[in-house]
Amino acid sequence: MSRAPDVDYSATSQRPAWESLPTALQAALAVALGTEISSVAGPVGSGFTGGFAARAQLADGRQVFIKAASSGMHAYEAYQREAEVVPQLPAAVRAPGIVATAEIEGWFAVASQWVAGRMPGSPWTIDDFDRVTAACEEMALALRPSPLEGLKPFGYLVEDDVAVPAQILAGERELPLGLQPWLPRVLPELAELAAAGPEILVGDTAMHSDLRPDNIVIDASGTCWIVDWNWLTLGPRWVDWAGMLPIAQHQGIDTFAAIKRSPLTADVPDEHLDAFMAVIAAYMLKNTDAPPPPGCTPALREHQRLHAWTFLDWLAVRRGW
Repeated sequence: MSRAPDVDYSATSQRPAWESLPTALQAALAVALGTEISSVAGPVGSGFTGGFAARAQLADGRQVFIKAASSGMHAYEAYQREAEVVPQLPAAVRAPGIVATAEIEGWFAVASQWVAGRMPGSPWTIDDFDRVTAACEEMALALRPSPLEGLKPFGYLVEDDVAVPAQILAGERELPLGLQPWLPRVLPELAELAAAGPEILVGDTAMHSDLRPDNIVIDASGTCWIVDWNWLTLGPRWVDWAGMLPIAQHQGIDTFAAIKRSPLTADVPDEHLDAFMAVIAAYMLKNTDAPPPPGCTPALREHQRLHAWTFLDWLAVRRGW
């Protein structure tokens, strides 16, 4: 492969239909909502899990977004976590509110506020990039210091991943196929940068920690809504925004100029930014050629490969690779 793979983020999931969910769960959610569920649209195509996710029309005129998963799925705990943390977010953070939850027979369902809109980054445009940048700047102000108690540091989330480049160098892992031909040459520097990440990436801001275009909805007014809040950690205020820069750069946005303009990163040392990029690159290099984890779709590995490529490219420009 001589270029990064293409990933259609509107078609990465494999989700069940509403009719396949237990009728007892459907009934329990209707009780929690206080009205009948009149109709449910087809499942959304974004995401990497097999959890149910779709818009629903309620008998009282409201629309909600329903997610549901069984206890044997990764999405089960993710949906529970989101239902727990979203009500604790400040109003300044645009996250669709939780309307109701239901749990029965080893299943969990959560209904949230429905936001009609579109996903940015398909590809990135300057207007959408500016909207998302402004939203990230506002979100960072609202989440610093963290309004949530007990969040683990970002370094905890990636502590096993920072060693991946060093493990490849030591022959303990295979070098993933299909990436840049110069990757073996820069692995020592990548390993050094990634290893420094956990000590560098500390802070007092509550971070989404998985912010990417398919976790953003831009409504008709241009407001950016952030969804899928199940990976919250504590770290630097700039990390959520910085994590979207490599793919935006890949799609033609001048993110190197943007980091000098934004108050999120204008005073962040170059080595700190590069260490973060190296950490994410290391994470994306992990198990890239392996089957996806149980409950996740094959598109997850293509997502990893695309992000490994773009994060490495971003570092290559910065560091003269």
